[in-house]
Amino acid sequence: MADSRRLPLTERSRTLNPNEDFNPSWEKRREEEARLAVRANLKRQYQLQLNNPYRTERIDDPAISQWVYAKTNVYPNFRATPKTSLLGFMFSVVPVFGFYYLFKWSREQMEEQIKAGTYKPRFSTVE
Repeated sequence: MADSRRLPLTERSRTLNPNEDFNPSWEKRREEEARLAVRANLKRQYQLQLNNPYRTERIDDPAISQWVYAKTNVYPNFRATPKTSLLGFMFSVVPVFGFYYLFKWSREQMEEQIKAGTYKPRFSTVE
């Protein structure tokens, strides 16, 4: 079988058995139908609330409420992982030392040119 790469934004099969993907068992079909029925019922209720011409209250979408809660309460739910630790290090410590080295190197170059007598100021007010 050819070695295939995973395409972005696609799901990989949990198993390599194509019968589980294309010929699911009756139990899996019933579970999928139950999930789809719940989803369709929620969608229908939301559409009824949205299109009700006599509504006076706000429509509460549970998915949006969960998303807003997760966005506003980031720190209580934060977990330090190697990826987040590396990103924190790369965006906090590395720029500080990088700018320090850049300014130090630039200053040393300017001092060497001044000592050699070849330094020309870039923005001189007096010529």
